[in-house]
Amino acid sequence: MVMPLSYLFGGVVAFLLGFLVLIRSRDEKKNKPANAGVPAEISKAGGGGGGGENGSADDGVDVIVVGAGVAGSALAYTLGKDGRQVHVIERDLTEPDRIVGELLQPGGYLKLVELGLEDCVEEIDAQHVFGYALFKGGQNTKLSYPLEKYGSHVAGRGFHNGRFIQRMREKAASLPNVRMEEGTVTSLLEENGIVKGVIYKSKAGNEMKAFAPLTIVCDGCFSNLRRALCYPKVDIPSSFVGLILENCKLPFSNHGHVVLADPSPILFYPISSTEVRCLVDVPGRKVPSLVNGEMANYLKTVVVPQIPSQLHDVFIEAVDKGKIRTMPNRSMPAAPLPTPGALLMGDAFNMRHPLTGGGMTVALSDIVVLHNLLKPLRDLHDASSLCKYLESFYTLRKPVASTINTLAGALYKVFSSSPDQARNEMRQACFDYLSLGGTCSTGPIALLSGLNPRPLSLVVHFFAVAIFGVGRLLFPFPSPKRVWIGARLIASACEIILPIIKAEGFRQMFFPATVPAYYRAPPTN
Repeated sequence: MVMPLSYLFGGVVAFLLGFLVLIRSRDEKKNKPANAGVPAEISKAGGGGGGGENGSADDGVDVIVVGAGVAGSALAYTLGKDGRQVHVIERDLTEPDRIVGELLQPGGYLKLVELGLEDCVEEIDAQHVFGYALFKGGQNTKLSYPLEKYGSHVAGRGFHNGRFIQRMREKAASLPNVRMEEGTVTSLLEENGIVKGVIYKSKAGNEMKAFAPLTIVCDGCFSNLRRALCYPKVDIPSSFVGLILENCKLPFSNHGHVVLADPSPILFYPISSTEVRCLVDVPGRKVPSLVNGEMANYLKTVVVPQIPSQLHDVFIEAVDKGKIRTMPNRSMPAAPLPTPGALLMGDAFNMRHPLTGGGMTVALSDIVVLHNLLKPLRDLHDASSLCKYLESFYTLRKPVASTINTLAGALYKVFSSSPDQARNEMRQACFDYLSLGGTCSTGPIALLSGLNPRPLSLVVHFFAVAIFGVGRLLFPFPSPKRVWIGARLIASACEIILPIIKAEGFRQMFFPATVPAYYRAPPTN
């Protein structure tokens, strides 16, 4: 049987990368002690100030921010701190209640520090998270974040998403040049191909127009504006079923816990001093019914036997309380449609499977990139020049965003069970590889945590896992069946990661400096 040429090429590349990482690991041990067309949802701007029943707002405003979630609130504060006049329009300013966005990786915390927002994780009973514990088939391994070169305050944080967002909203609204308003944006205002602002309904129900030279859309995963600004291709690979375990002690304190269960992973992590969030991944778009008891039965009969025994009672207690929430998991590669006067950010623009908790890290990293780009620009009114200039944002964000996105998509597929024996061998190889310690542990966990967002390092470790898996199969005596499974394992690894890399953009991901927009200078004012 002849393997496709692409698999053969992938196999050769994988073997070379695996060999390099093994050589590097050996050297480190010697030197260190053991250790096309898009429907535009845009309205035409009628003159300047709106008449009749329509009100108008925002004379002198520099930036309109649509949405005040993690991305919108952080962006409003960052731009406001630079002296920009910012108008934030958020559909609902009451405290959000979500079952995701509750784990901030250390890399995201460092971005929070860079933006001056680190105090937003204080006074909300946030819990330090220092790494992960993996569980599979009665075995477990602890993976610590490589935090040695950072201060003691640097760690992951687990918290209630709503508390964190309210803190950021309050901090942004404390700036005199940031106006935060409750309202629902219905469309973008466009004139001669340039976005001039938005049309929205105020809290009182009045239709209003708001104008600014730059509108940044951060209205989240359910965005109704993204189709005007990007080519959305949303995939829903699974759903999360969320519970809160109260007064629960995890096997490894201050660590996230990942159970490599059948059919897909189960997560636990602390979100307060007395609460642990549990997220049960259910593949596909359909979940067991909450109404007729199917969900409770599924959780008790399928999930409970697979989680650590010390969590059984508190998990069943949480199920019996009935406070079970579900949420579809979405992934959407960034596919921007550069539009003068407007920009997309956050989950409205780019999503990945939330397994690795990387969404907030990507959003905060994007804000740092955008902030650095906009800082030297005194005037934002030259929309066409600004649009060309900001195209570099989509390239400059790629190394961090694409690494976290690719890792999330690849890990979800590797960590899920499969009827394919080669895929299950890859799953076991990943667990064993991470259990080796040293570079095999700290390298992948540095990628996951956002501390080392390097695409090449991700590819090296991913294929090193594949090579490690082949080695396990062939040792001590290879057989024709094992050789065939090993070849399929390499092919499976290619099938997992190469489409994700293609969707992210190979050139922008690995060679961003070769993209013309990378070199664009700020427009002259």
